[in-house]
Amino acid sequence: MTKIGVLALQGAVAEHIRGIESAGAEGVVVKRTEQLAELDGIILPGGESTTIGKLMRTYGFIDALREFSAAGKPIFGTCAGLIVIAKEITGQPEAHLELMDITVARNAFGRQRESFETDLPIKGIDENVRAVFIRAPLIEKVGPGVDVLATYDGQIVAAQQGHLLAASFHPELTDDFRLHSYFLDMVKQSQA
Repeated sequence: MTKIGVLALQGAVAEHIRGIESAGAEGVVVKRTEQLAELDGIILPGGESTTIGKLMRTYGFIDALREFSAAGKPIFGTCAGLIVIAKEITGQPEAHLELMDITVARNAFGRQRESFETDLPIKGIDENVRAVFIRAPLIEKVGPGVDVLATYDGQIVAAQQGHLLAASFHPELTDDFRLHSYFLDMVKQSQA
């Protein structure tokens, strides 16, 4: 069975595991870099990107996840996870993993009280997907190899670059697991 991990340093880990399992794969809670060897793909969940970045450095995940990506294994960053995989973060001198050719703005949709839900059309998924935005980042710019999958109010909120997938919102906080299924399809294609 395909194994997809969820980086368990912070964020909605159990909810992503539920999404992975609903999509038909085995979900693995990842707390150690050694676990990456057994995975076919990994989700970097929401939380606080600065804290996640510090914890990733402390536990050796920066180099380990860069190697994971270099091996062509898919990575899906949601909310703070999107910030973590971005090449550039507006207003910050350095990014974290610097994998995906995107520039992101943190908390672009405002603070906690400006959180909202909406139905989003997403390229490659037949019907609109329920999206939960909580202190969400925004993709301000994409490089030439990046495919925009969804926009909200004219702003980019989901994108894909080869084996990298990013969403500004939290797909795990609804009962709609089609984005997890989309990621699982990416993982299966990478194995083919």
